[in-house]
Amino acid sequence: MRIAICPGSFDPVTLGHLDIIERASELFDKVIVLVLSNSAKNSMFTVEERMGLIKKCINNPDIEVDTYDGLLVDYAEQKGAAAIVKGLRAMSDFDYEFQLALINKSLYPKIETVFLAAKGENMFLSSSMVKEVCSLNGDISSYVPKEIVKDINLRCKGEK
Repeated sequence: MRIAICPGSFDPVTLGHLDIIERASELFDKVIVLVLSNSAKNSMFTVEERMGLIKKCINNPDIEVDTYDGLLVDYAEQKGAAAIVKGLRAMSDFDYEFQLALINKSLYPKIETVFLAAKGENMFLSSSMVKEVCSLNGDISSYVPKEIVKDINLRCKGEK
């Protein structure tokens, strides 16, 4: 079984994220969406809440959602993953992700990083942009899955 990991903070998950996850599921037998904590980012949702939001949006038995607090390559080795799948929107994404791919490969030589280019309509889309639009009372419905629009809007208003 070929297993891939799609890691990220997913705060919140966007249509761009889901596109990459779904396309990865067409290439691999199993995809693990790995929700990570990023101390450098100011999170809107807890890791557990992000996992719940992703689960609301995915209806595919070959995709699972998990979290891990440690080196990504250690998790990949534990799960027997063949690849890490990352979406790229621009060259600036590539520069950073390429560095991560090289360090991951040096730490765990069996892992490959697969880059999937974002679709044109998602090139500008990021969780940060969604949070910004939402905080200014903008319409986020064309950026995030319909299943979680209400959850995000409520959080932007300070509600849980």
